[in-house]
Amino acid sequence: MAILSKIRERSMFLILVIGLALFAFVLDPSTISDFFNASKVDEIGEVDGETISRLEFAEALDAYKTQTGNRVGEMQAAKTVWDNLLRQKIYKAQLEEAGITVGDADIFNKICENPSIQGDQRFQTAGIFDRNKLKEFLKTIKETNGEEWRLWQNFMTSIQNNLEKTAYDNLVAAGLGASLKEGETDYLTNNTKITAKYVRVPYSTIADSLVTLTKGEVKSYIEKNSNQFQVEESRDLEAVRFDILPTKEDEEAIKAEVAKLLEDSVVNNTPIKGLKNTTDYAEFFEENESDISLDDTYKYKVQVPQVIADDIFNGKEGDAFGPYKDGEYFKISKITKVTQLPDSAQARHILIPFVGASSAAATVTQNEEEAKKTADSLLTVVKATPSKFADLAKEMSSDKGSSDKGGFYDWFPYGQMVPAFRDFVFEGKEGDMGVVKTPFGFHVIKVEGHKNFQPVVKLATYGRKIEASEATENKIFQEAETFALELTNGKSFEDAVKEKGLKSISSVGIKALDENVPSIGNEREMVTWSFGKDLEVGDFKRFDINGGYAVAVLKAKTAKGLMPVDKAIAQVRPILVKEKKAALIAEKMNGANLQDIATANSQTVRTAADVNLQSPTLPGIGNEPKVVGAMLYAKENELKNKVAGGLGVYAFIVEKRELPVALPNYDTFRKRIANDRKGRTYQLYEAMKKASNVEDRLSSFYGIE
Repeated sequence: MAILSKIRERSMFLILVIGLALFAFVLDPSTISDFFNASKVDEIGEVDGETISRLEFAEALDAYKTQTGNRVGEMQAAKTVWDNLLRQKIYKAQLEEAGITVGDADIFNKICENPSIQGDQRFQTAGIFDRNKLKEFLKTIKETNGEEWRLWQNFMTSIQNNLEKTAYDNLVAAGLGASLKEGETDYLTNNTKITAKYVRVPYSTIADSLVTLTKGEVKSYIEKNSNQFQVEESRDLEAVRFDILPTKEDEEAIKAEVAKLLEDSVVNNTPIKGLKNTTDYAEFFEENESDISLDDTYKYKVQVPQVIADDIFNGKEGDAFGPYKDGEYFKISKITKVTQLPDSAQARHILIPFVGASSAAATVTQNEEEAKKTADSLLTVVKATPSKFADLAKEMSSDKGSSDKGGFYDWFPYGQMVPAFRDFVFEGKEGDMGVVKTPFGFHVIKVEGHKNFQPVVKLATYGRKIEASEATENKIFQEAETFALELTNGKSFEDAVKEKGLKSISSVGIKALDENVPSIGNEREMVTWSFGKDLEVGDFKRFDINGGYAVAVLKAKTAKGLMPVDKAIAQVRPILVKEKKAALIAEKMNGANLQDIATANSQTVRTAADVNLQSPTLPGIGNEPKVVGAMLYAKENELKNKVAGGLGVYAFIVEKRELPVALPNYDTFRKRIANDRKGRTYQLYEAMKKASNVEDRLSSFYGIE
């Protein structure tokens, strides 16, 4: 009713909005034609002329969310589903071109090979998988159960997609082999040992200040290497957070409120017991709205808040403590029980599950009452003849983790087992036997051992989370509003941040389908805003974020295509600086021999013995595959000069080249090359995707044009 009331209150506002929208259509008739253009509304992508409709995507997205139990974020799910649809259409097109079809029989055969399907009792006859039963089941649900049939259709579609991918990969892999000659060449190339003398002039001999770099050079480089510098459309944001955090005054107020709950009080002439005197702890926690739940387990000293641990373990039953601060809470505690327990125990058990018990296998047929009778019968047997416990556990227990060991669990700590099992073992005596029910079924338990007895306590610990007061929240809101107002009045973002002593947050390269804004959090609304059609650089907005507010300003817009020069500089500069240093060093690397070159550049002649391409490391220098590769193919005793490597510019003379021992057969190396080629299905798909004409308009599904 409150919502309807609000709508009625704002009816004139809604009419105005609708009127303005219609007025916009009148001003620009193309917008209304676009709105009713089915192809624009319905399509969100295209692969080589084949469209991907909104309905197709929405259904695939819904199926994926169901499959993952909605544990994946919306945008991550959308990206995964989009990639899957692209992959399906690209592979399907390739298979059609190759004349290969994955039919219903292929899909059904693959379903029948699935172990979970074969093990499903619904599809078995006398314990053996029956294909006809599966066929009949699928026919029945197709006619009578639309929802279940839809789930099976999703399953079958997934199988079909995997079969199509596998079929194409296998088809291509069949043509990707390697010859024995390639195997031999690979063996010789990687294992030939080289001994050489060389001179290295490090790049560090040229100061960075001596190298000048222009934007034109950066632009030229990225244009020549355009494939390496393609970027998606993105946005850069600058933001300031206004976090709602409790003040010292807020903390003191909460501490005082919690302290009052220790003692008895009177509210509206009704006596209210405090924690010190109450015995109904569940009621106390509920009436006083504790932010932590009542924990009735025993606690060892290391498990209680350490700020109060000594006081608690020097206390007695009925003693109360606090208020004390523990992390994000103010707490009060009362000792409800004191005893001695071991810190670890040994036990043996036989687990008898029943239908509906957690982790019960499909073969379980006993109901709860029947399982209890079985467990009681086993208890009678093992009490009469304890030596039979291990054999019965091996034969009867459904706990495969312990049945092979006669049901035995070696030393385990107090908190490892489920509560009922734990309490029986730790609070009982060595040799005790009994039947205990847990979510897994009925356990026939024997306590085998205890060690390291020590004091433990049960505590009733009430907690109130330390949160900002309403006054603090209002104050932070006003700070965010004031900051945004100053920007509205023309003050620059940078000046406003500096004047108020705030810290700004840069978020660079935000994509249209991102959910997370770095240092802000999962703020999809902020991402969507930054891609607004009419938004300009310098525009700003205040956002409600988790734990406070943020004011964000749009700093830059990057279009899809070649990376802008300003963004490429950080990546390109080290490359071009190294190239320029190499050229400057090369000008000084003159001489008829290595010693002359070394002397002219204040360096020494070094020796590299037995280096190869498999481990292209020059002693005392580091990894230099390019230089070692040049040595591999250089003529012996011939000076090679001005070779640019990763760590400097080199001159060298190869003194000796030692081939590895010839092998009788190079099939091992041939197979390695062939397997490496066949295993590159990801690169294969990426190449196909690059060759396909893909139009990605997925962001339009989420309101970004």
